[in-house]
Amino acid sequence: MSRQVQGYVYLALAMLTVGSTVIASKLIASGLPPFTATALRFALAFPVLLALMRARGVRLPKLSRHDRLILAVQAGAGSVGYTTLLISGLRLTSAADAGVVIGTLPVVSAGISILLLRERPGRALLLAVALATVGVLSIAVTPGTAGGSLVGNLLIFCAVVCEGLFILLNKRLKADIPPLAQSTLMAGIGFVVAVIPAVFEAPFARDMPASAVIAVVYYALVPTVGGFLLWYAGAARVSGTEAALFTAVAPVSAVMLAFLILGEPIGLNQIVGIFCVLAAVLGLAFAGSRVAMNISGGR
Repeated sequence: MSRQVQGYVYLALAMLTVGSTVIASKLIASGLPPFTATALRFALAFPVLLALMRARGVRLPKLSRHDRLILAVQAGAGSVGYTTLLISGLRLTSAADAGVVIGTLPVVSAGISILLLRERPGRALLLAVALATVGVLSIAVTPGTAGGSLVGNLLIFCAVVCEGLFILLNKRLKADIPPLAQSTLMAGIGFVVAVIPAVFEAPFARDMPASAVIAVVYYALVPTVGGFLLWYAGAARVSGTEAALFTAVAPVSAVMLAFLILGEPIGLNQIVGIFCVLAAVLGLAFAGSRVAMNISGGR
């Protein structure tokens, strides 16, 4: 197997784990409060990432006050904000709908760059934004289909915006932080941020179903740690444009896993939505747009 093909396999598996976070979050939502689940996720992932960091001899560079602040905000938005909003949204909506909305992340990230960084959008980006919007509207206008919810879908979209802000803030870091070190920092800071509100959720987290606990353990070890290793192993073997193509695997895997594992029906609105979102992501990649997709921090 060539180095390039190995990269494709790693990237596909990484995005498969990203899609599976939707299923894990759906199971978590049925039995655990969002901040409690998030704190548990990072409490499990942090020591593993720290051990990997030390085993590979990765060290943290000296950080300025500016970078420390950026990292704290990143952890609050991309790590805690994304996870808690995803879990909260999945209390109300279907995993299939959530998969479609999450697939808009590359386009949302590019849109945030336009709004906040005043970047001039090209035709390919404007078309991608339009397609992604149509995709989301296809499920938003029929919220009752297959267990969907307009409020739930809106919470999922807010989670995507949080992850988009994480990506934007990453561009504001002055220090060059190794990806593994940054993922470890996100897990550590994320735990500190989530554990405070989790204390107030304690009365509601007494009866924890086994399925929810297993889902938290899976989320912490497979998508958070394993997904990080797979993504960067794959990205090191292919071009940036090729890597961007594989972000399209995440929403497809989320919708398919919702059908296979949760038994959720897939309606025409979701098929139209996933088609539009895929067309938007693939169009961005083929146009050579550089859409950063850091799965390690928020997820």
